[in-house]
This record gives sequence, C-alpha cells and structure tokens, in this order.
Amino acid sequence: MADVTPISLQPIRRLLIANRGEIARRVMRSAREMGIYTIAIYANGDATAPFVQEADEAIALDGDSSADTYLNLTKVLEACERSGADAVHPGYGFLSENTEFATAVEAAGMIWVGPSPDAIAQMGDKLSAKALMTDAGVPTLPAKELRAGEDFAVAALEVGYPVLVKASAGGGGRGMRIVRGADDLADAVASAKREAGASFGDDTLFIERWLSAARHVEIQILGDNHGQLVHCFERECSIQRRHQKVIEEAPSPAVTPAIRAAMGAAAVAAAQKLGYRSAGTVEFLLDGDEFWFLEVNTRLQVEHPITEEITGLDLVREQLRLAEGEELGYVQADLAINGHAIEARIYAEDPANDFLPAPGKVAVWAESTSGAARYDTGVVSGSAVSQEFDPMIAKVIVHAPSRREAAARLARVLETTRIQGLTHNRDFLVACLRAPEFLSGDTTTDFIERVKPAANRIVSIDERNAAFTAVAMVAQHERRLNAKVLSTINSGWRNSVMPPQRSQFGFRDEELRLAYAKNRDGTFSTGVGELVNGDPSLDSRVQLYSVNQESSEAHSVELAIDGRRQTLSVVRVAQPGAQEDEARWLVHSARGDIEFTQLPRFHRKGAGDAEGALVAPMPGKVLAVEVAVGDQVEKGQLLLILEAMKMEHRITAPTKGTIVAVHVQSADQADNGQLLIEIHNDIDSKNEDSAT
Repeated sequence: MADVTPISLQPIRRLLIANRGEIARRVMRSAREMGIYTIAIYANGDATAPFVQEADEAIALDGDSSADTYLNLTKVLEACERSGADAVHPGYGFLSENTEFATAVEAAGMIWVGPSPDAIAQMGDKLSAKALMTDAGVPTLPAKELRAGEDFAVAALEVGYPVLVKASAGGGGRGMRIVRGADDLADAVASAKREAGASFGDDTLFIERWLSAARHVEIQILGDNHGQLVHCFERECSIQRRHQKVIEEAPSPAVTPAIRAAMGAAAVAAAQKLGYRSAGTVEFLLDGDEFWFLEVNTRLQVEHPITEEITGLDLVREQLRLAEGEELGYVQADLAINGHAIEARIYAEDPANDFLPAPGKVAVWAESTSGAARYDTGVVSGSAVSQEFDPMIAKVIVHAPSRREAAARLARVLETTRIQGLTHNRDFLVACLRAPEFLSGDTTTDFIERVKPAANRIVSIDERNAAFTAVAMVAQHERRLNAKVLSTINSGWRNSVMPPQRSQFGFRDEELRLAYAKNRDGTFSTGVGELVNGDPSLDSRVQLYSVNQESSEAHSVELAIDGRRQTLSVVRVAQPGAQEDEARWLVHSARGDIEFTQLPRFHRKGAGDAEGALVAPMPGKVLAVEVAVGDQVEKGQLLLILEAMKMEHRITAPTKGTIVAVHVQSADQADNGQLLIEIHNDIDSKNEDSAT
C-alpha cells in the first residue's frame, strides 16, 4: 500500500526558529533533513552570525538587547506573520516557556512546536509544578513564593537555611542565589529579581531548601497528541557553576536500574497528569537512593544531545513530527541505553576570575581531528560572543562504549579544539574530566567547590619556548619576504659577528625575552629567559623545515627543537590602538593553545596603573553606583553593580579607604579594563593589612 499522509496530520513546511546561535542551527539541521523551509530572526549584533546565514530566510528584529529582540513578544509575532511561517520552534531560553507566546502562536493558526500552553502555564510556575508533583506522590523540597509586601526573612525561616532564591519563570542559572543566613537575604532577593526580569520578562521568585552535595539528575520525556508517553532515561548534570551546568552525562553513574525505573515512572506520571505532548524534562535532586522533584522544563534542554547519543533518537525531529500530529510509534520497551555520552559546554568566561563572562571575538575556531566528536556551536572564526547574550561558544559531545573511554576521548578532543582570541573555560573542562573524582563518578553538585579543578592548563617550559620560537620563525620569514632591499640574502646573514636578534613577550604573569641567531648550516640557535636578566644563553638548536602561509595573518610552522619535531599554527592578531611593535600571538599545537603578547619597547601607562584603581573585570552595563567621592568605605563594602550577559557582578572595596574618584554612573557602558573607581587606602588599614 502506498505511504500516504493521514488527513489529521498538519505537515510543517515553513518553520520559524524563535531563537539564536547554537540552538537555532541545531533546529535548522533537523528541519532541513525533513525537507522543511527554515526562517531565522535576529538582533542587530547577530546580522552576520552563522545561524542567520544558514537559514533559508532571516528577518531582522531591529534591536540590540534580548529585551528589544528575542524577548520582545510583539516583534517576534510580527516576524512570524511576515514570514508566512506555519510553525514556530522556540528552542530553549527566551520565549520557549512563555505561555502568552505559545497561546498567540496557536491563535494565529501556526503550529507550536512544544507542549500545550496550558502545560507550560502549569509547569512555568514552579510552585504550581511542585504542588502537582506532590499530588502525584513525588517527594518535593520545602519551598515558598516570595510575594510583594511579605516578610522574606519569615519565609526563609519557614523553609530553613540554607535556601536557594529562584526565579519561578526561568532556568539556566539566572535569577538564582544561594543564601546561607538572614544577613544576605535582602541583597540576594533584589539581585535575583533584577536578573529574572531581564532574562525572562518575569521577576517572580520563590525560595527552596538548598542541598549542597546532592546530584542533579533529570529524566527526558516524550509525548504525542494521542496520549502516548515514554521516558528516554536520565541525564546527570551535577557539575555546575553559578547554578549553570557545564558537564552533563548519560546515563548517570549513580543511578541504579531501580532508581531509573522509579524516577522514570514519576516523570511519566507527572506528564500524564498534564496531558503532556512534545519533549520535556523532569528534574530531580538525588541523594543516595532518595530523590526530590525540582522542576519541569517544558522545552528542549541544552544537554539533549547526550540523550540522542545513547538512544539513537533525534529529539528535534521527534518534536517536529509530534507537532505535526504523528504518533510516537514506539513504547517504553523499545528504548534502550547504548554506551555512554558526555557533553561539555565551552563558555566565553574566565574560570580563574570566578567564571565571569568574557565576551569578545573568536579569532580562530577549528574542531579537533583527534577523535570522533559532535559539535553543536553558534560560532565560526571571526564570530563575536556578545555581552548582550549567553556566553556559550559550543557544546562538544562524545559517545563511547564506556564512561571511562568517553571521558578520556572528550578531554583529548577539547584540548585539541582550537579556540583562540578570547578567554574561555576549555582547559577547566579538561581538568574536570581528568580529575580522579570525576572518573570515579563522585560528581555531586559541590564538585567544583570541593575538587577545585585547575582553572588554566599548566604549560611546560618546553611548550612555551616552542611557541615563542615558532613566532620568531614566522616573523623572520615574513621580514625576508617583505624586504625591499637585499631581498635575495638569506635570513640572518651577517658580514661580522653581531648580537642575537631579540623579541620580548608577555605570557600570563611573566615577561620573557627570546634571543636567536642563524647558524652557517641553516639552523638557528635560540634561548628564552626572563626579560630583566638580559639576553639568555642560546642553548637550543632549531631546524626550520617550512613556514606556510594559511591566510594573511596565519601560518603553519614545521620545525625541530633539539631534535623534537613538531608542527604549530601561528596567528598574529593586531591590537586596536596598540603600538606598531605590539601584537597578540595565538599558537596552537598538538598539546593545546597558547596565547601571549608581544611587548612594546616602552611601557605605556594604563587605567589600572592609578593607585587604588578598580577597573571593570569584564565589559558590562553599570546597574548601580553605591558610593560617591569622599565616602569612607570598609573592606568588602559594595561599590557598584556591573551587568554582563544578564549576570550581575558586585564590585566591592578591596580595603578600607576613602573614595577619591568615581568615573562611571548608573546606565553607563563600561569596557573591559575601564577605570571605574579610585580608593585612597587609609593608613590605619594598611597597618591592619600588614599585621594580618
């Protein structure tokens, strides 16, 4: 019999993705494979982003911030109407769990790729979700909504410290603060309220009992319009910073078959009570054999790829065909776990600086060739990670027969992935994956605080010197190519004994000098030492095999240092406003990335050189200035609040002193390193500091 489409189905032909970046590209990939026309929407800063260029059509939202674009319900609905879309996929974040948006999409005659607006409404209010789960017999943690006019301190005492202040409408770590005592409650509530409003357009908060050393385990569910429901097993997402996940895996090393069955049954029971359709996630805290309900996410999760890897399902494809009206076509017994999958999220952030966002330009992005891996990313070389949006660069996913092999392969894939030009957490992720505690499955939610994985990769002296040498070889090669006189003379030729050539570099906290001289046999003698000690001994011998130009600023260098042969990629990045002899050098080898700065001949005074200077640790908007010139401040006192990527950072006084200058005001946009406030340290405080 011919394969015909049942009359009850509504095939999707034109799909608008109401999102951006990595998830927009991910949805487009499955939609294209299903023969669906894809439509993107974009903010001004995303005009040249890969997801915009790859869509069949893209519509500008005419704005810069989330509030003016992806969270602007009116603009997004107008784009839906203009595009002629017959379906909308919301991705995750932004309007993905907004009941009003889902209702408006369906009212306009379009297909909403997600659960019903009623289910979103019930689960969007996390307190209502807790009540529903209690009715279903699932244990929940004590919680209480923070209503305007109520005494928050009384509510916190009823729940019991420590508590978690939490946005009712959101996720992804935004609008969440741990509070361990009453003194910190008011500030935490005010900060979480601002963050929730900026991220989700809803600043409703509640407080919940906080468990510091449990596991975060979630169950993926799928349901169709015909009442059929299944769960697709669990994911463990316990390794988090700022309540945002950074490493996820499936299955969980702590979940036994009995726990899996109980959690799965609880998740399906909750979904049945909701009449749930599409993909969703029921999240739990697990401690030993006991688990407690956290929330239901009525959307696709960021970490959905690891479930896809162990089940063989394409969850976006499932969402689309279920939205068209198809039946699931399989039952729980048809699903099985195959192997182990781990996902790591690469963020533009600084693990050495409390994981603060570090927006900037991705000078070089290149996927690893060291092992099979899946990359879900929204960037290419030259892309900008904007301070207006989430700092995620990419998700890297590995699937292997065993957990140990998956962890080892993912660590190697990460360290050989080329990410240069901005600060990121890649090396921190590698340290997590290789930690003995991770390999043994000891991955509770306090993992980062307890294990303290290294923020930066340890670079050996040999690796550092090889990078400097590769840069010197590129530089001398380029000078020969560009020579306007005596261009036929070999590099390094002299008609008398001359001192070696020199280059000066800043690497992390070091200032170093590379000296080199060319020998008569064509090799080079090189040496690296501290800048203050003059010329180092030329104690290494370098054989240069080739320097190949890959682009105007990129070269591939093959050389042997003391017989150790290797190939390195070198990129020179000019610094805006820098002197002619300054540059950033980005070097990549089989051991990873190294970045350093070529130092100018003379020091130029910067903003941070002022005595008692406090500079912006990241680009951001000044939300509030709490002090004025002449104010006396105590060590640790709040001076101002800076916001970047919808996360708040509190600038506090490093010591007791007097405010002598305030260089910004509320609503100003501060650049990274910009001088914010100057404090004159009081003599008494200096004596106090020296005594301690």
